[in-house]
Amino acid sequence: MSLRLGDTAPDFQQDSTEGVIRFHEWLGDSWGVLFSHPADFTPVCTTELGLTAKLKSDFAKRNTKVIALSVDPVESHKRWIDDINDTQDVQVNFPIIADSDRKVAELYDMIHPNANATLTVRSLFIIDPAKKVRLIITYPASTGRNFDEILRVLDSLQLTDNEKVATPGNWKPGDEVVIVPSLQDAEEIQRRFPQGYRAPRPYLRLTKLAK
Repeated sequence: MSLRLGDTAPDFQQDSTEGVIRFHEWLGDSWGVLFSHPADFTPVCTTELGLTAKLKSDFAKRNTKVIALSVDPVESHKRWIDDINDTQDVQVNFPIIADSDRKVAELYDMIHPNANATLTVRSLFIIDPAKKVRLIITYPASTGRNFDEILRVLDSLQLTDNEKVATPGNWKPGDEVVIVPSLQDAEEIQRRFPQGYRAPRPYLRLTKLAK
């Protein structure tokens, strides 16, 4: 059965470029981004891993750990990291899981036989500190991931976990947010949003959060 939003992210123990990873223990109280690659020494993935390394401080600001995976062994990963560092002008600073027995790929439904019977698809999961799956995205092999979008979703999830709001399409931090429809108590609305709000429709109430 495939994972769904709100499911507990499966725990696992697997070797990686930074030693054995016990996934839930490794995550600790952090958010996590787990993303898979079809294989080592693939061009699109090389650019993605380089970009991830460059964004380490952006993920750290969001209390988020990043971990990658492919079905190749650790020694292959380490040779690939040399290429990533050289071609992308970075130092890879996060673990890459060696999932040669496809244990993690099967737990996270990363092998789609109609795409490829043996290699992982380009999947990405955001996992919260309670170990719940909060986002699942699967990309085609030809399309690199948009990491600006991953950071945007992290910002949205962390904001909406703490405020009774949702984020509109194309939202970015600092933009207006939507007051959730379930919040109807006038006194609570005033307390939460003293800056006021605008309502183009009764069900569409928009406000800017105080900084």
